[in-house]
Amino acid sequence: MRSGEERLRYYADHFDTVEANSTYYRLPEEDLVAKWAERLPEGFVMHVKAFGMMTRHPVKADVLPPDLREAAPVDDRGRVDRPPRELRSEVFARFHAALEPLRSAGKLGGILLQFPSYIVCKPLSFEYIEWAKEELRGDHAMVEFRHRSWLEEENRAQVFSFLEEIGATYVIVDAPKTDAKNLVPTVFARTSPMVYMRTHGRNDKTWNVRGRSAAERFDYLYSEEELRELVPSVRELASDAQEAYVMFNNNGRSRAAGNGHPERDSWLSQAPTNALMLQNILAEGS
Repeated sequence: MRSGEERLRYYADHFDTVEANSTYYRLPEEDLVAKWAERLPEGFVMHVKAFGMMTRHPVKADVLPPDLREAAPVDDRGRVDRPPRELRSEVFARFHAALEPLRSAGKLGGILLQFPSYIVCKPLSFEYIEWAKEELRGDHAMVEFRHRSWLEEENRAQVFSFLEEIGATYVIVDAPKTDAKNLVPTVFARTSPMVYMRTHGRNDKTWNVRGRSAAERFDYLYSEEELRELVPSVRELASDAQEAYVMFNNNGRSRAAGNGHPERDSWLSQAPTNALMLQNILAEGS
């Protein structure tokens, strides 16, 4: 079993970017971020997912630093309940401070603001996104929506214009193709010099099943054909962009058949397998 440091160094030997998701579950600590910055090579870019409270997700009060925990209003399930704007602002400030080692090393990419499916397209939501972008204190905002109202035909132009005006990147999503409100369609667009796409898989059987883990929800290995379908649109957007990224969920693994011998079956980590597959497809046209 590799240590965390060994896994990160091994990953950096094969890829030049990663998205840190652990920061969604609790505020990062500067000493850990300093280790990331030290272990990653020059030219490597780490994007960081915003802590849940920053994007209006429910978080347990006990994951907050003790002094902030005392000031947080809590519901009967121990979750922070409608915190005042001042408390959220302090959370943003601490998040920003903790990322300084990556920032000063030139290895910090964007901050992923993934909004939950109950944040719908309405004036108050636009106001909050603009406020949150300012609270990032100069770090680059990447905005992902989880409610399809943001990408309905009558709203798209306004949404993209808004993100462009505030200097935020629209996050393209590939997900199961159903009409569920918490599944957005795959709409290719660019609102900043960066192209950023997150591929969540197309497992419509597990996406909205209550009690399923993230690993089950995102359990999907893209086929080469499916990835090839995405490439032309990504290439077109990236042609005049400064940066372009396609990210895969590192939640699941898939069985690799052992040529008709089940005892020889092995397991593939889905994200790196798909990432390498995409690299090879892109290399064909370079």
